[in-house]
Amino acid sequence: MASCVYIPVQNSEEEVCVALDQLPRDAADILDILKAEQAPLDLWLIIAREYYSQGKVDQFLQILDEGSGPEIDEYYADVKYERIAILNALGAYYTFLATTGPPEEKERNFVMATSYYNKASRIDTIEPSTWIGKALLCIARDERDKLEKAKENFRIVLEYNPKHVPGLLGQACVLFMMGEKEENIRKSQEFYKIALENYRESLRLFPNCPAVVRLGIGYCQYRLGQLGKARQAFNRVLQLDPDNVEATVALGVLDLQTNEAGNIRRGVEMMEQAHDLDPVNPMVLNHLANHFFFTGQHFLVEQLTETSLENSGDHPLLKSQAFYNLARSYHSKGDYDKAGRYYMAAANEIRRPKDFVLPFYGLGQIQLKLKDLKNSLSSFQKVLEVYPENVESLKAIGHIHAQQGEFDKAVETFKKVTRIDPKDSQAFLELGELLLPIDANAALEALKTARNLLKRSGEDMPIELLNTIGVLHFEKEDFELAEQTFKEALGDGIWVSLLDEKLDHKVNNYGNALNLRDLGLFHQLEEDNESLDLPWDKVTTLFNYARLLEQRHDTIKASILYRFIIFKYPGYVDAYLRLAAIAKARHDFKLSIELVKDALKVDEKYPQALCMLADLQLKTDDWLKAKETIRAAKDATSGNDSYANLALVYFFILENSSLFSIVNIVNENNILLIVTLLNLQGNWNYFAALRSSDKKGSKVEAMHLEKAKELCTKVLKEHKGNMYAANGTGIVFAEKGHFDVSKDLFTQVQEAAASGSTLVQMPDVWVNLAHIYLAQGQFSLAIKMYQNCLRKFYNGTDSTILLYLARAQYDAEQWQDCKKTLLRALHLAPSNPTLRFNIGVAMQKYSASTLQKTKRTAEEIRFTLSELENAVRMFRQLCGCTYYHSHGFDEKKFSTHVEYCQHLLEAAKVHCEAAEREEQQTRQRLEVARQVSLAEEARRKVEEQRKLQAEKRKQEDELKQVKQLEERFERVKEIWKSSTHASGGKRRERSRPDDEEGGERRRRRSSGGGSRRRKKDKRMGTQYEDDEGYTEMEYNDKSQDEAEEREFADNPANGSDDDAGPAPKSPDPLAAAGLDDSDADDDMGGPSRGSKKRRAFSESDEDEEPMIKKQRLSPSNSAGSDGEIREAKGNNVHDDEDDDM
Repeated sequence: MASCVYIPVQNSEEEVCVALDQLPRDAADILDILKAEQAPLDLWLIIAREYYSQGKVDQFLQILDEGSGPEIDEYYADVKYERIAILNALGAYYTFLATTGPPEEKERNFVMATSYYNKASRIDTIEPSTWIGKALLCIARDERDKLEKAKENFRIVLEYNPKHVPGLLGQACVLFMMGEKEENIRKSQEFYKIALENYRESLRLFPNCPAVVRLGIGYCQYRLGQLGKARQAFNRVLQLDPDNVEATVALGVLDLQTNEAGNIRRGVEMMEQAHDLDPVNPMVLNHLANHFFFTGQHFLVEQLTETSLENSGDHPLLKSQAFYNLARSYHSKGDYDKAGRYYMAAANEIRRPKDFVLPFYGLGQIQLKLKDLKNSLSSFQKVLEVYPENVESLKAIGHIHAQQGEFDKAVETFKKVTRIDPKDSQAFLELGELLLPIDANAALEALKTARNLLKRSGEDMPIELLNTIGVLHFEKEDFELAEQTFKEALGDGIWVSLLDEKLDHKVNNYGNALNLRDLGLFHQLEEDNESLDLPWDKVTTLFNYARLLEQRHDTIKASILYRFIIFKYPGYVDAYLRLAAIAKARHDFKLSIELVKDALKVDEKYPQALCMLADLQLKTDDWLKAKETIRAAKDATSGNDSYANLALVYFFILENSSLFSIVNIVNENNILLIVTLLNLQGNWNYFAALRSSDKKGSKVEAMHLEKAKELCTKVLKEHKGNMYAANGTGIVFAEKGHFDVSKDLFTQVQEAAASGSTLVQMPDVWVNLAHIYLAQGQFSLAIKMYQNCLRKFYNGTDSTILLYLARAQYDAEQWQDCKKTLLRALHLAPSNPTLRFNIGVAMQKYSASTLQKTKRTAEEIRFTLSELENAVRMFRQLCGCTYYHSHGFDEKKFSTHVEYCQHLLEAAKVHCEAAEREEQQTRQRLEVARQVSLAEEARRKVEEQRKLQAEKRKQEDELKQVKQLEERFERVKEIWKSSTHASGGKRRERSRPDDEEGGERRRRRSSGGGSRRRKKDKRMGTQYEDDEGYTEMEYNDKSQDEAEEREFADNPANGSDDDAGPAPKSPDPLAAAGLDDSDADDDMGGPSRGSKKRRAFSESDEDEEPMIKKQRLSPSNSAGSDGEIREAKGNNVHDDEDDDM
């Protein structure tokens, strides 16, 4: 049954029924009824909405415009909600029209919508529906500041009613959109979390809400990385609404992103289900097109994307995705023009790269392919704005910088890639290739890292990578590592058998290893069904390996590999040239020229072959042909070959050389010829002076030098860093006599060569600097420079540099060093007559200088005789040579040197006889002096022996005396010990208290103390004068002491009182030892002279020195004596105090 509305009739209970499905075509009819009956405004809105649902937009607008007119406002002034609803409906319509209508009407529609919302706000400022409409209007504008305003509008709604479900949903939508536009990942995650909470709150407040609310929950969880919960939300949406396309597509995307076969199949099925539900849904079409692109079904991709573009409307992101799929399809098919146009269309549809960055990456690839480097760089930089650590974009930018010549930026970019992804072997490989011309060591490390990463991942190892690593090891002269790397790159093959000497018998039978043009070995091996396969990608590596063997002086194996390359690839010109270089090193210039001509048969305009041929022609003194060959090399490159131009420069220098051509050493009518010639490779050659001495010859010379200078200047203009051109310029200035300028140029070239690649070695500039020092007379610097060059570049094995060094030593008058250097050179080049001639001249010069010395020994003259004999022998050997004429010698010159040496030899014999006589006389004088010296030495030794014996006897006497003293002290010590018991009884008797006896003792002490002290002082003075005499008196004169003791005992004046007891019958042992007791003295009437003398040591504080000396004589009893002396001293002090009392 069709729905209808009832319009009440005014002033009646009747109603007019209006069927909504039968609304009149003319809206004026229904408007007349609504106005006449003054129908409620909600009926106006219902009828207008029904017109809109039926697609009758004009009638919809007619009713709403009439319902929002001034008359209605005046008549329905008290009705607020219905009036606001009509105005909000008009605002929502114009908002929708602005987003879906034509672009030129977009802004006008936004203005209309804003005016209606503002009018509704004036009716009621807190109406939630109005604020929600305004917020939706801001969302429709799709601007960041408008989103903030929309968020503020929803916040106002929620302030009045926190449980307002439309407000919560609107706030959630705004927050989700803000998270999509936020560039900061952390902030965007915060937006997604708050949006998810709003969706959940809406669901809690209104559990029966539409299924699309849960769709929003699923989107938020997907952005937060909660894929499992997002899948649950989308499944719940499909449970509530099985025909929901968005949820179906979302589940399909989740399945496709797992990259698992089963999930991908299920994801495609979900996309097909969504396509069945909505065949023109652009999102579904784009996802299906993306899937079919990876399956290679490009015709389906094009059909789906075209349908998507037709139905995308004004949705820029969907259109951009459709253009991108179409561009990828054409890109994979190689149609770069169409692909570029569609990539550009996809990029133009989006405002910011963050929204959809993939079109910029594809566009950058196409622009890079089409050599549009500037725009390509801009496209990849936009990718980096979104993903700063995108490795592929960084590598593309690195390639662009390299192609633009910005190698520093390219290197930094690839270094950043390696820091971001340390396991990217391709990045390390490309970084190593960029570093090759800049830093060979860093390049080697990068390439080795790439090799290790490839090994770990199990990927195939590129031969090019191993070949480059081997070359870098070769440059560093790490020949062992270079050989290992080359072998790893080559793998197994016929070359292994050739190098392991497994086919030596066949090499000896079927081929001549020394014949560099013989290929018979390989023909025979082929007939013997030996495998001679040589893949094309291993040819360069095999050539480099042969070059390594050649550098290690294994030229036989190297030549076999070169010939094998020629056998398999006859057009490989460099192999011919290396064989020619080997022949040239053997001084087989004829064979070398034949090999170069073989190379020219392959390519008659090959510049390197022509230049090498010219060099060989110079070696054979064929100057005219050399000049023509160099001109041919220049013409072969249309005059742009710097090497050929430099060859012409050197030719002009050689043709007119003065400083660097012939250097003569004049020694009395004899000439030492040492040639220092510079040619193409910096080697030397000598030739006869062809310049005439007339004015015409000088003019020709100046013309040629000027021409050489022009050619050098031309090369330097084209290649500012060409060191060979700078070297040639220095030679020109040197030929003109500007040595300071040429020295500065050579020094700069030397520094540039030292700081450059190890492949660029320029020994020429070292030799040239040494030549300059030699020409300026700085012989020590020249010698040092020659020696450094010889050691650094030639391992001391170049006869030419040795010849230069010998010349410098000759000029420095270091004749013997010059001869030794020439002998080394002769050992390297034994067939060179110039070296033999120079050796003879050096020996001749040394002999002449020795004979001219004012002081010389017979040994020097004998050595001079030997040198002259050797020189004569050397010159006579040269006379017997048949090829010396080609080196500028003749018999007359040899005869002159022989005659001069014989003359010196005769003079040397005379000098030798005189020197020998003088030497004999000198020896005789020395012998007499030696005999005198020996006699004097003998007398000196006898005297020393006598003194030693006397000293020894003295020491023995002293030791004997000391021993006697020690024995005497021991006897005294024994006497003291034996008298200890006798003295002990006497002291005990005296210790008993007897006041009368004590008083008597004090009286005697007070009356006799003064005289005793005076006598003691007198004796002490005598004792200090002669300490040694006292010692003898104490210890040596024993009989005298005993006599004094007996005199003391027999003297009545020294007797004691009656109370003191009888006097002792024997002498006191303590007194005899000098250790008497003061109390015992008091008991006795008067001490003897010896006892007084001993008491003096204990009674005076100043008399310690004699006692110390006595202790030294008797160390074994020092402790006991000290104790007794200190005790006696203390007793005496006590007695003095008693006297004072």
